[in-house]
Amino acid sequence: MRTVLWLRREEEVRELGRRASILVVDDDMAIRKTLSRILEKEGYLVEAVDCGGKAIEVSNERFFNVALIDIRLPDMEGIELLDRLKRTEPKMVKIIVTGYPSLKNAVEAVNKGADGYILKPFDAGELLAMIEEHLKRQRESLKYSDKKVAEYIETRVREVELEKWKRRVR
Repeated sequence: MRTVLWLRREEEVRELGRRASILVVDDDMAIRKTLSRILEKEGYLVEAVDCGGKAIEVSNERFFNVALIDIRLPDMEGIELLDRLKRTEPKMVKIIVTGYPSLKNAVEAVNKGADGYILKPFDAGELLAMIEEHLKRQRESLKYSDKKVAEYIETRVREVELEKWKRRVR
């Protein structure tokens, strides 16, 4: 079952590489709407939820390239959500968006797997640039993975052909 789920996720990652999908997790409806509008205007597919539990639920149903996570959520801390998403979706880019900046939060976020940390009120251009940079890295990583898989298959095919040839020669 895990292998099937992993393969499905890999297909979703490649498909969404064409049009990135972003999960917005914030308990403030105004922030969710603002982020959704900004991101949709840029062509991203956006899902917005108000708590960590819903974020986990929807991320189990489909792959998101990026998650924008508020540090303070009604049902769990954003840091806890980071950790849980990292375990289930290691390829997802996770960016903390917070109105409560502190050195402790920033360090903890990075230690728990945050790929970025941005302060509210945020500059839309800065946020979009950060997202695009992470998506570029994600696409490069997928290309590299595809190349490695292709090289492995080619090598394995040659090894199998060589073994067949050796058997015929004997």
